[in-house]
Amino acid sequence: MKFRSLTGSRLGRVALAAVPVGVAASLVMAGVANGAVPVSFAVSGSQFKIAAASLDGTAFSQYAGVAAEKNGTPHPVAISNIGSASLSDLCQSVVTDTPLGKVGLLISAGGGGNPATATDLQIGLTDLQGDATFGKIRIGVDASTVNTPAKGEAGGFAQDADTIKISGLKQTAWSTQAGVFTLNGLHLQLTNGKECF
Repeated sequence: MKFRSLTGSRLGRVALAAVPVGVAASLVMAGVANGAVPVSFAVSGSQFKIAAASLDGTAFSQYAGVAAEKNGTPHPVAISNIGSASLSDLCQSVVTDTPLGKVGLLISAGGGGNPATATDLQIGLTDLQGDATFGKIRIGVDASTVNTPAKGEAGGFAQDADTIKISGLKQTAWSTQAGVFTLNGLHLQLTNGKECF
C-alpha cells in the first residue's frame, strides 16, 4: 500500500498517527537516560541509523557487550562510551514494517553551525563508518580498566582514548543513551521509509 493513499482517508490518517507512537517511544527511551553509569533497558528489536557530518568527543572507550530484547533475544554489540560529544548535522532514522507498509521516523538536528551535544553518551552499535582520529589511544586494555566511568567485563578486550573525532559518521545501532542529549534545531518527521543513509 502506498503512503500517499493512506493519507487520503480519515482511517488512513488515524492509523498512521497511531503507528509512530511505538517507534517514537523507542527512540525517546534510547536517546535519553539518567546518569553516567549505563542503565540497562530492553531494546526494541529494530536497529536504527545515525549519521553526522562530524563527531567531536572526549573520554572515549569501546568494548564488547550485549543488547537484549524484552523477550531475552541477545544482540552482540560494540559498546562505545563518550564523556562529552558534539555532532554536526545529526540524522537519526528508524524504519518499521507495519500492516500499512514501511513507516519511518527521521530526526535531524545540529545544523547551521549549532551542533547537537551529549554528555555521558553510550551507544550499542553493530556497524561504524567514517574517518576517525584518536588522541592518546590505548588499544588492547582490559575492559574493566578503561578510562571512563562505564566499563566492560574483566578480561575483555577494549580500547580508550582522551579524544575522538569522526568525519562522515555513519553507524547502525541497537541502543543510545545519554545523561543529557541536546538537539538544537530538532526536526522530527514521519516518512514512508526514508533513512539517513
